[in-house]
Amino acid sequence: MAKVGSGRVRRSCRGRGQRRPTTWEISDSDTEGPVGAEADSEAAGRARDPAEKRRAAAEALRLLRPKQALRRLAVLVDPAILEDAGADILMEALGSLGCEYHIEPQRPARSLRWSRVKPEPCPCSVPPEVWAAGEQELLLLLEPEEFLQGVFQLTQICGPACSVPWISPESPTCLHLAVIGLDAYLWSHQPQAQEMQQPECPGVARAQVAVGWPEVEEALVLLQLWANLDVLLVASWQELSQHVCAFTKALAQRPFKQFQESGTFSFCTAGRWVAGERVTRDGTGLRGAWWRQIRQFNRVSPAVADAVVTAFPSPRLLQQAYSACGTDQERLALLADLPVKVEEGARPRRVGPDLSRRICLFLTSTNPDLLLDLRS
Repeated sequence: MAKVGSGRVRRSCRGRGQRRPTTWEISDSDTEGPVGAEADSEAAGRARDPAEKRRAAAEALRLLRPKQALRRLAVLVDPAILEDAGADILMEALGSLGCEYHIEPQRPARSLRWSRVKPEPCPCSVPPEVWAAGEQELLLLLEPEEFLQGVFQLTQICGPACSVPWISPESPTCLHLAVIGLDAYLWSHQPQAQEMQQPECPGVARAQVAVGWPEVEEALVLLQLWANLDVLLVASWQELSQHVCAFTKALAQRPFKQFQESGTFSFCTAGRWVAGERVTRDGTGLRGAWWRQIRQFNRVSPAVADAVVTAFPSPRLLQQAYSACGTDQERLALLADLPVKVEEGARPRRVGPDLSRRICLFLTSTNPDLLLDLRS
């Protein structure tokens, strides 16, 4: 106890001899404490902001990858398609593709529609139109008889695109047509002279007309030119299934391609080099960038680039040396005799007149169409 008391006396004596400056302690209940903590959290948030943006961009890019996009792509199949015996081939192909498919009534009947499911939460760095890509595509399956009736109506009765069959003016979807077995149908009806009855129209009498491949080819051209409508003619359900799978994969790749094309320069990042040397304001990295630029010439080894950069550490110094030359021949041969460092025991090397001429023309010529490499 005596030691403790003497310690207290000594501390009090030091306090009398030298007065301590006044200090203020702020408790947790004061108003300044949360403000300082909030400021620190805001500063930490600003420091993490670039990293979070890069992480969000990487996550959005991952969701747009074709394999990931294919999992969120659903094919809606009208129940009327399943009435055909060959529809099992189509359903098996969709099942092995990796995407979802649902049996839902569609308008018009016997059609397939593609729907895309947006991820939750949806990345803000991706434009909304990218996620909506492919949601307006529709494939309509037609029987040969139904298609030939439309061909007759298109080539004989109707005129411009406003009366093109199968197209609804108020429908915003991008329509595609598919016909299975049209060639076999035309061959089987060849003995009957391919006669078809004209659909009943006001003021038009019923007539017997012949519809063959010439009329079909004419209708295909009219559909393409007038309505931008493509028609798929396949011989079997196997071919149709292959086309539907290929079309589904193309729709899965479309958002990724649109996202890449949405950037001004997809190969650059903001303020940074994806590859290569970064040059700062004080000139750090300029020598490395100049070395890489020399390496871009054909048939230039790292040792040759080292020889040029060692003699002239920057392109400005080399341009000044060209300006000091009296003739064009002297400028073209300025770098020819620069020694190149080689391994011990190897023959001495130099830059040579060919590369010296190319570098000189590259830095001094004003002709944009000038061919630097005579061997190319």
